[in-house]
This record gives sequence, C-alpha cells and structure tokens, in this order.
Amino acid sequence: MRRIGYLRVSTEEQRPDRQIEGLKALCDELHVETLSAVSKHRPVYEEVKSRLAADDVLIVWDFDRAYRSAAEALAEINALNKRGVRFRIANFGFDTSTAEGYLLLTILSGMSEFERRILSRRTKEGLAAARLRGKTLGRPRKLTASQIDNARRRLQAREST
Repeated sequence: MRRIGYLRVSTEEQRPDRQIEGLKALCDELHVETLSAVSKHRPVYEEVKSRLAADDVLIVWDFDRAYRSAAEALAEINALNKRGVRFRIANFGFDTSTAEGYLLLTILSGMSEFERRILSRRTKEGLAAARLRGKTLGRPRKLTASQIDNARRRLQAREST
C-alpha cells in the first residue's frame, strides 16, 4: 500500500506549504500541481491517478484542492474505488470507503461546490460595483494618454509602423 499525496495551488504566487506540512507525515510521495481549479487538463493529477494501484491511498489536504465540483469528485472517487484505490481527505477524519464516509464526502463535495460558486458570484458583483464607480479594472496601462496620442499621430503621418 502506497500513500500518495496530491496538492494543488492555483498560481505561482500561492505557496503549497500548508498542504505540504499537513501531508508529509501521512504520505510516501507528494505531487504538487500549480494550476487553476478551472483548468480542463491537470497533468500532474492525471499522472498520479494513472500510477495508483489497488490498495493505494490517494490523499489530499482539502477537498477543493483536488476537485472542482461535486459531480466530478463523486465520479472520480467512484472510479478510483472500482480500481481498489482508497481516497482520503487529510483534514477530515473519515474513511470514504465506508457508507458513512461516502455520505460525508457527498455532503462535503456539495458544500465545496456551493462555496466556490458563492465566491465567484461575490467576485463578479464586486467587479461590477467597481466598474459602476468608474474604476478601471485589469492591468495598468503601459503607455500614458500622451504617448498613445503621439503614437497615433505618427502612425497617421506614416512616420512609424
């Protein structure tokens, strides 16, 4: 039996330290992926999943570090269970191979998806409110208005390409 840890952070700026510290005593191997949760393809996760064998345990620190939705989580965990692979969420003390553990997993996956959708909605509402207040969102401009006017004038006069 191998205990394989999968960790994910969304951006290079985020640090997986909390997950590493939580999993290193529980796992024989740790695999870190830096990728947004909305990415369709997760190469590290796919590689880890393909190497799992019967009696292995896939361990994640938090539910949302591995799965994007309740439906995806349940489908993935069911597929792992059919292969004899167990699944464990480190910061929750239940075994997903039991009926009670599976029920808790189902509830937790639904709550995680709900939390992510609420966060997304609040972010969109905040951005819309900022736009209404006249805030310019996104990266700051590289050129000033005068530099843009100068470039436009030079292009029209065919002084530059």
